[in-house]
Amino acid sequence: MSTNEPSRAAGVTARANAILADSGIMANPYFRDLQTGAMSLDEFRRTQEQFFFAVTFFPRPMAALVGRIPDPKHRLDVLHNLVEEHGEFDEQRFHHNTFQQFLRTIGGAPERLNDLMIWPEVRAFNSVLTTACVLDELEVGVACMGVIEQAFSGISALIGRAVVDRGWVPADALVHYKLHAEIDERHAEEFFAVVEPGWQNGTRRYFVEQGLQLGAYVFDRMYRDLHVAGPNRAPHYHERA
Repeated sequence: MSTNEPSRAAGVTARANAILADSGIMANPYFRDLQTGAMSLDEFRRTQEQFFFAVTFFPRPMAALVGRIPDPKHRLDVLHNLVEEHGEFDEQRFHHNTFQQFLRTIGGAPERLNDLMIWPEVRAFNSVLTTACVLDELEVGVACMGVIEQAFSGISALIGRAVVDRGWVPADALVHYKLHAEIDERHAEEFFAVVEPGWQNGTRRYFVEQGLQLGAYVFDRMYRDLHVAGPNRAPHYHERA
């Protein structure tokens, strides 16, 4: 988002940033160990293979929200976000695919992802997003998704710097995280604009606050859980009939 353009969701954005700061997500042990060198490349690779299942799932609860938004203009904002997740209709730029490209740069084997068992830490995260976006108040789901986008902008920049600094990925070969560091604040604003009116007039502020708190919590929690599981859990592949 250009700094010359006024925010369409100044109130919700400010509250989201305050909640993320209070959550301490940027000081999460996962990111700390990645930056300090305490995390091995093997551990990082295993946990990023699991994070793929969050990346590829994320558009699905987002799509559910689109159909629940009554205002066509706001519906279009989130729909554009959804289209961008799908590479503006360019299959090579689907985030599902750009993340697999990133995994290749760190020695992963994306061709085996279909047979990789999803860890419960990631499935729990995906399940929370589904419940928030499908069954909860609209504002809870929208704010939850938006604050995750807001957090992921900073997280993507941090991870991108760390993998380059540690020599795991050449700067000119960095994909996925470079893009998200650039676009996810705008994606967050597109979500926040949907719920800004209810925040400003106070009629739906409680549900917006709940969504922001939930999103910050589950995103931080997933990385903390991956940090604990990463060193001790080997990849497990299931057999298909």
